[in-house]
Amino acid sequence: MPDPFPHPNPRNALHVGSVMCPAGCSHVNGFKVDNWKQNLRVIYQCFVWSGTAETRRRKAKSCICHMCGAHLNRLHSCLYCVFFGCFSKKHIHEHAKNKRHNLAIDLLYGGIYCFACQDYIYDKDMEQIAKEEQRKAWKLQGGCSVLASLAVILKCVGEKFSTWEPTKRELELLRHNPKRRKITTNCTIGLRGLINLGNTCFMNCIVQALTHTPLLRDFFLSDRHKCEMQSNSCLVCEMSQLFQEFYSGHRSPHIPFRLLHLVWTHARHLAGYEQQDAHEFLIAALDVLHRHCKGDDNGKKANNPNHCNCIIDQIFTGGLQSDVTCQVCHGVSTTIDPFWDISLDLPGSSTPFWPLSPGGDSGVVNGEGHLTGSTTLTDCLRRFTRPEHLGSSAKIKCGGCHSYQESTKQLTMKKLPIVACFHLKRFEHSAKLRRKITTYVSFPLELDMTPFMASSKESRVNGQYQQSVDVLNNDNKYSLFAVVNHQGTLESGHYTSFIRQHKDQWFKCDDAIITKASIKDVLDSEG
Repeated sequence: MPDPFPHPNPRNALHVGSVMCPAGCSHVNGFKVDNWKQNLRVIYQCFVWSGTAETRRRKAKSCICHMCGAHLNRLHSCLYCVFFGCFSKKHIHEHAKNKRHNLAIDLLYGGIYCFACQDYIYDKDMEQIAKEEQRKAWKLQGGCSVLASLAVILKCVGEKFSTWEPTKRELELLRHNPKRRKITTNCTIGLRGLINLGNTCFMNCIVQALTHTPLLRDFFLSDRHKCEMQSNSCLVCEMSQLFQEFYSGHRSPHIPFRLLHLVWTHARHLAGYEQQDAHEFLIAALDVLHRHCKGDDNGKKANNPNHCNCIIDQIFTGGLQSDVTCQVCHGVSTTIDPFWDISLDLPGSSTPFWPLSPGGDSGVVNGEGHLTGSTTLTDCLRRFTRPEHLGSSAKIKCGGCHSYQESTKQLTMKKLPIVACFHLKRFEHSAKLRRKITTYVSFPLELDMTPFMASSKESRVNGQYQQSVDVLNNDNKYSLFAVVNHQGTLESGHYTSFIRQHKDQWFKCDDAIITKASIKDVLDSEG
């Protein structure tokens, strides 16, 4: 099959790729005359989705190439006349050229091929007929096939695949070849570049991080999503397809034009070819995925992700506790809010940054080796969770005093998410200036979040967590598996990412280019 994206310009690539969008192929109009729907249904019933034993026998006898007599070689049927031809040997191509019959149907999978477009095409009406006839065939098979129970299971969990039963030859091969393919430490399955479709590096780097999130990968590759939305509008279905593409073993860069189209549709503030913020894309993507997991309408009603059990919230949602303490009666008002990420202020911003490392002593804090005077991720987290005096201009009515009093506010982690996303606020927007903060922040391979838990508040002395020697708690420890980087300025820049393939193997993802990286490369990056 020829490359449907021959033009190097990414904007053109997206345009050419739109042949697969609901607008479809223009050549199908010549087929849609008279009783075309009934004719197409007959072809699906008799030669594609054969439901009964009789129709399967008829298909086996009649579906042979009219030129060479072969049963296989990707047999296609002409949609304009009664002609079966091999696709591999191009017999169907010769027929299409001689008779000017542009459309043919794949008799194994039911796809429609256009010889004028030189590609498989999508047409909404034809797709509907194909799905209806496939469902009818499954129901017919349910009464006569041993595999009916498997078909029911497949209908219940996500995508509907046709059932498969091994032949005697295949069973014999399986018995004589017990060794199975497995993912080894030097395996590259899951590594795949993404074509930049015009300033879409912000999307590509986040997609790389999401496709290498272990629990998310396991969910999508086990076909757990059951779609409740209209076809072609569900972002979760597209992510499921994306995971299939990533872990298919193909090495050529993937072109995520469908994903981009859905992002533009459901997050309109990201639409267009302007440069966008990767962090903003992450939050928008998680929000749309959260809504589409439950069906869009139900997802909008469940606007509090903390009360949702979809896969997105199971993995990414944590609980942030806010304690406001009255300075007079010391009464505490506590609220807990869900979060998908933690945004951290940096030294050099216009926000006052608490000097957390007096004297700039070098050393190792929470597993982070850092240079004299440098800032660590732990420093940023300690500042994020330190008590903050709200001042006289922000008095809050105290429930104990029943009057407006000064107070302090402290944020801590009530519930940690399975995957923690830390956002370093490098882009500063204010009335006076717009700039990027380039302060280096070191981060570790292993991070213990115990000091920042609500349950650890009492263990702090002067803002520093005092851990007892005999306490070994692994529940709050994290391992680094993805880092997103931005090079350049606020006005013009480029996003890349590092992802961990195996425990100690890291790769740099720069749109379509994937290269091996060292742990030092990862830890020395800006983050």
